[in-house]
Amino acid sequence: MDLANLSAFIAIAEIGSFSSAAERLYLTQPAVSKRIAGLEQQLSTRLFDRLGREVTLTEAGRALLPRAYQILNVLEDTRRALTNLSGEVGGRLTLATSHHIGLHRLPPLLRAFTRQYPAVALDIQFLDSEQAYDEILHGRAELAVITLAPEPHPLINAVPVWQDALDFVAAPEHPLANNDAVTLADVSCHPAVFPGGNTFTHHIVQRLFESQGLTPNIAMSTNYLETIKMMVSIGLAWSVLPRTMLDDQVAPIALPGIGLSRQLGYILHTERTLSNAAKAFMALLDGHAASV
Repeated sequence: MDLANLSAFIAIAEIGSFSSAAERLYLTQPAVSKRIAGLEQQLSTRLFDRLGREVTLTEAGRALLPRAYQILNVLEDTRRALTNLSGEVGGRLTLATSHHIGLHRLPPLLRAFTRQYPAVALDIQFLDSEQAYDEILHGRAELAVITLAPEPHPLINAVPVWQDALDFVAAPEHPLANNDAVTLADVSCHPAVFPGGNTFTHHIVQRLFESQGLTPNIAMSTNYLETIKMMVSIGLAWSVLPRTMLDDQVAPIALPGIGLSRQLGYILHTERTLSNAAKAFMALLDGHAASV
């Protein structure tokens, strides 16, 4: 089975478009179509249904997809294992990270890593933590530095690095910010802007309200913390932000007895052979965690 054809198949299955898959693979669309035609001929079955502009997997395509991931992952795993025998720290390290961690936590560590290991080509992908989680599960990234899931997948090894304190915040002139006797019930009566419902941070905050039999008044949602901070600062709503982001644009809401935090750290697939570069970056993260 041709590996280039399998790569084209996976790209189309993930994106749902021949043209977009061609862009990802740096190929022309006819070249991608030819690869799929070759794979379908080899397997004697149709893998995609093409209905107008929509491209969907057939039953055979859905059956092939997890096996295609497995085949490519085994090959990459073998290459890494053989490369690791040299003991050198080099090659490409695909690292996924969230925008917040990439901006506020990783820069000094990345600076130290690139100085210590100049032969490593860093491929940094800025994604939502939930997307980065998926990149690790499907073998498209070696490491991800993200907000850790409250309940990790059995195939994911999650290692905490930072304990990230979260604060309820509002605009300085907001009534919640000028009251020393606020309760969670009071907060739930005011409009809120939350991280997207699919995010780990959303689930952490939601569980806090549910534990007290409350439902927050979520008026808006977005996955970008900087956008949330802007919306809070102009008085549109209250929210929850990492304490590291607080400044004079927003004011903490005093909630006696309420403490909220999330764990930030790195994840890896338990069944993947890691490159020497990935191991070196993990050692750097572990050393930082020990010093915090």
